[in-house]
Amino acid sequence: MSLPSFVDSMILLCGALLLTSVLTTKFSSRFGMPALVLFIAIGMILSRFIYYDNAELTQLVGIFALIVILFQGGMQTDFKEIKPVLGPAVSLATIGVLLTTVVIGVCAAFILDISLKEGLLIGAIVGSTDAAAVFSVLGGTNLKRRIRMTLEAESGSNDPMAVFLTVSLIEWIERPEMNLLGLIFSFVMEMGLGLVVGVLLGMLAVYVINRINFDSSGLYPVTALGFAVMTYASAAWLGASGLLAVYVMALLLGNAELTYRKTIQAFNQGFAWMMQIVMFVLLGLLVFPNELSGIVWEGLLLSLILIFIARPIGVFASLLFTKFAVREKILISWAGLRGAVPIVLATYPVLAGVQQGELFFNVVFFVVLTSAVIQGTTISPLTQRLSLVERDKAKAPSLLELMALGKADSEINHIVVDGEMPIIGKEIQELGLPDDILFTAIIRQKRIITPKGNTVIEAGDTLYVMNSKQKRKEMKAILGLS
Repeated sequence: MSLPSFVDSMILLCGALLLTSVLTTKFSSRFGMPALVLFIAIGMILSRFIYYDNAELTQLVGIFALIVILFQGGMQTDFKEIKPVLGPAVSLATIGVLLTTVVIGVCAAFILDISLKEGLLIGAIVGSTDAAAVFSVLGGTNLKRRIRMTLEAESGSNDPMAVFLTVSLIEWIERPEMNLLGLIFSFVMEMGLGLVVGVLLGMLAVYVINRINFDSSGLYPVTALGFAVMTYASAAWLGASGLLAVYVMALLLGNAELTYRKTIQAFNQGFAWMMQIVMFVLLGLLVFPNELSGIVWEGLLLSLILIFIARPIGVFASLLFTKFAVREKILISWAGLRGAVPIVLATYPVLAGVQQGELFFNVVFFVVLTSAVIQGTTISPLTQRLSLVERDKAKAPSLLELMALGKADSEINHIVVDGEMPIIGKEIQELGLPDDILFTAIIRQKRIITPKGNTVIEAGDTLYVMNSKQKRKEMKAILGLS
């Protein structure tokens, strides 16, 4: 019997690594720790046996993973819930990131004995919160909805600001003659154009997905993901913010009446987890633990400044004219988790050939790791301590879920009956359904009920209604959805 080949051995290692990483998520959720910490730890352990220093490949994988993570986050965000907190979230994503950059930048220049430009570059890299870490940790808490939506909207929209500042500061270091007014104009153009690209491709994605008839339902999530990647690429090609475009496109897609919505969301959720695992393990492999030992005290000091000074200054200044109470601002400050985005951005100065790029990467890596461990494990207890818990963790129901029936001209609508719909208390025969609109099943308290003419519709029921695509608007009007 021959020994396994190198390829077979690597496949075995990848399989074992994937299973180990998935199982560690159970451990991380029990202690409220972001899963990224354990994934990175696995990568750092493997770095003792596998030599890996390909920052370019890591950056490529990281950007692709961020596209998937932001796409998934935008898809599961209800715009009706996010709309009231859009102002505070945008303020946190711009003013908050800028102030955090300045405070950390000044401190980093002094602590690391580097120039102010280089210090500001470190500040820009760690300036944004991480969508993957925030979505992961807040998903396991009963935090008040308004605060949770503010944090999720901030983490989904502040990456473009951090990317812009990082790239601009690298150019400033390499070309000191750069014009500040030109940078401001460039930022406005990038954000505005990214918003336009996101809206246009989001509308196109909804149109295409709802009208194309695939033989396999598995092709719908692949199509949606393809639009996400194309949105990023199109925005980047035009010189706009690709990450902002992806998030906006996903918001439009997630809040539209979409064929196979749940199939798309389930696929995205699983794929986003897999990309997180791959990305964080690669980032862990890219770090050599013996190099971290040389910047422990500097990294720890910067991490504490970020947690207790820079982030609170950014939050309190950004939310100065909002209705958030002081204790809510304290929690928002504490829940500003750092994660994938800063570490991926830390590869930019390395690849750009900035003189102390390796030092910046190690410092940022240490800051992110300590921030995730300290803040991630204490968010839930602090939420309880500040009495910011919702008694019943509300889940926004999907009022309408479309399932196309192959190449047929029919679809099945999955409808959750909420407490305000006019059909509650009525018998099905009272609704006056035409022949081509049919109730196929009702799920009530985990029981399947066969619809009959005298069946009374109750709040909380899940209705499965089959109709032709041309009758969708009429069906919605009858059920009080339009």
